Amino acid sequence: MVGAAGLAIGFALQGSLGNFAAGVMVIIFRPFKAGDFVEVGGVSGTVEEVQVFATVLKTPDDKRVTVPNSAITNGTITNYSVNATRRIDMVFGIGYGDNIRKAKAVLAEVLAHHDRVLKEPLPTVAVAELADSSVNFVVRPWVRTEDYWNVRFDIVEAVKHRFDEASISIPFACRLSVAFFAMPTT
Repeated sequence: MVGAAGLAIGFALQGSLGNFAAGVMVIIFRPFKAGDFVEVGGVSGTVEEVQVFATVLKTPDDKRVTVPNSAITNGTITNYSVNATRRIDMVFGIGYGDNIRKAKAVLAEVLAHHDRVLKEPLPTVAVAELADSSVNFVVRPWVRTEDYWNVRFDIVEAVKHRFDEASISIPFACRLSVAFFAMPTT
């Protein structure tokens, strides 16, 4: 009976001991610290606290999520805050009837005139794909990590305005729906 009870207790504590061991590893190796924006265990958020059994994150929509440390050490850890700079990856499509050189110049101009886009490394503006309904450009400026979202939002808005001013179209997928109606017989 005592052996069976010990085995049952051992199985019950297995998850807790795994989280404890993982917590020790997170504390020793420090892949992130409080204040870093990370993606761990399928959750993205700002690290509020690293505990022995779990890590507490605050999500961008202000939820408090507790992630077991074993889920963190058994998966991929992405730390968005650790480097001073980040590259923003965006795709902008133009219509096949639009001038590629003109669109590329407009995109480069938008980046050149944004005060928080870094001059080094140089931003990338290139034709990436001839898609079904658009010619797609990749636009990849570098920014300071803390400026990432504000610059991204600014650039998307600025590109839309500048494309409108330059009469460059942004195609959208259109769906054709056909309805058949029964014709009344007379």
